Amino acid sequence: MSEQLKVPTMAEYMAEGKQPEILFWVGSAGSYDDRAKKITKAFVKILNKANVDFAVLGTEESNTGDVAKRAGNEFLFQMQAVMNIEVLNAYEVKRIVTCDPHSFNCIKNEYPNLGGNYDVVHHTQYIKELISSGRLTLEGNTYKGKRITFHDPCYLGRANSEYEAPRDVLKKTNANLVEMKRSKNTALCCGAGGAQMFKEPEKGDRDINVLRTEDALETKPDIIATGCPYCNTMMTDGIKAKEKENEISVMDIAELIANT
Repeated sequence: MSEQLKVPTMAEYMAEGKQPEILFWVGSAGSYDDRAKKITKAFVKILNKANVDFAVLGTEESNTGDVAKRAGNEFLFQMQAVMNIEVLNAYEVKRIVTCDPHSFNCIKNEYPNLGGNYDVVHHTQYIKELISSGRLTLEGNTYKGKRITFHDPCYLGRANSEYEAPRDVLKKTNANLVEMKRSKNTALCCGAGGAQMFKEPEKGDRDINVLRTEDALETKPDIIATGCPYCNTMMTDGIKAKEKENEISVMDIAELIANT
């Protein structure tokens, strides 16, 4: 990568006796999955551009335990969660931003019962905040005239009733935003949630992600925008199954904004 991304750790901040504005929770996908790493880099690029004082946990970050909980292993979930909460509380973390709606939902709604109380924000909400406050300005019309359809992640939309932030941010690109028939509170899952991402499909006439991709294709999009690394994988696979990867790209909102 030609540009140098600044990614300080909480340990570095603590050594200087300072506290960042936000903790960026990278999540497992954003740390290990090659495609999701691009989303992480795009979001860091945005944070650097807006001069946001942020830090990551680095090697001290562990899986939130969300997948274990959804798969029914409450014991493993609590072990993971308590370990993370101890680290977060030791650093006196107040505000957490993440690109992963699963981490967002888990830390926001399930950590408080175990002693982890934080202001948890999804990256689309935070990008909207940066634009509204004038800290992030978008130049150029990279996507002007492009047709973009947004796929609502279950854990951002129906689970946490956040439908507007991603759309408000996408409107700033000057693209033509087109809605699928099933959108917002009637949106269809991409098929990855509840730990389904890691198991083989069951009997049926088609996979959920292919069905959801068909919803998106009806809008004749140039770009399918996502706000979740798992949705990104599922929609990308759907586009490949439909042999449309040369015509349609699947991009996270952070990537779209970082390119604007």
